[in-house]
Amino acid sequence: MLIKKPSDIPSSEITDEMLYMGRRKFLGAMGGLGLAAVGGGLLTRASALGGTAEREPQPEDKLTPYEDVTTYNNFYEFGTDKGDPAENAKQFRTSPWTVTVDGLVKKPAQYHLEDFIKPHALEERICRHRCVEGWSMVIPWLGFPMADVIKRVEPLSSAKFVELTTLHDPKQMPGQRRAILDWPYTEALRLDEAMHPLAIFVVGLYGKMLPNQNGAPLRHVVPWKYGFKGAKSIVRIRFTERQPATAWNSAAPNEYGFYSNVNPTVDHPRWSQAKERRIGEFRRRDTLMFNGYGDQVAHLYAGMDLRKHF
Repeated sequence: MLIKKPSDIPSSEITDEMLYMGRRKFLGAMGGLGLAAVGGGLLTRASALGGTAEREPQPEDKLTPYEDVTTYNNFYEFGTDKGDPAENAKQFRTSPWTVTVDGLVKKPAQYHLEDFIKPHALEERICRHRCVEGWSMVIPWLGFPMADVIKRVEPLSSAKFVELTTLHDPKQMPGQRRAILDWPYTEALRLDEAMHPLAIFVVGLYGKMLPNQNGAPLRHVVPWKYGFKGAKSIVRIRFTERQPATAWNSAAPNEYGFYSNVNPTVDHPRWSQAKERRIGEFRRRDTLMFNGYGDQVAHLYAGMDLRKHF
């Protein structure tokens, strides 16, 4: 993906001052990681919405306010109410941070977070986020393709899946003191899903460091899937030949499938998926197949029965 350098950016595409200052604060806080943010986010913004480099977000894809994105969260490690993560994650320690890479891979190791990020320029990706509960947001993430890390650690030819595991630390994460799920939280993707350009590792949003309640310091986002498929505060990336068990699929397999692609024709047993409500709006809108990313990702599931592989 083309990343514009400062000398390439015409005045018409200069980032507005508020976003620019937030991004500078973010980069300064990240210290010596050598990160570079995409100028204005225009190319990755258009790509994430399924358009061309010239296309801007449509009115119905206006950004969800920062306050809503950072105070209305599902992060059960910090509590089950939507406001619990913002309240209970305030003292969560995210530095230093290491990620174990193991399984069917040529370069297993414990990596520092900066080992993943340093070679890459951060990209701004505006993505639709659809929760299985029926609400949605539009979020400007800062991150880099999952494929970058996967290629770097060199999975073996026998690797077919990528499993991602969240930190297990009940002292810091009060929700883990209750048997809500079989902790630690795990999620997984097929390797080809994880390699897709839309699948990203995220370290920030709205030009700022990723808040604790949103999965700091490292989470992954797969925008054509329901939000629970995104593991937060990731400490392990494991490559496997067989499909791994995942947290919600293990807890309630009749409600939460392994694939969990956004699909308005396959209802959750307790509620319909045909409609959704964008946070900040009163009206409900039609849910889009694959969350509106069908042109990019439908080929990954060609020939599959999406009612069986839900």
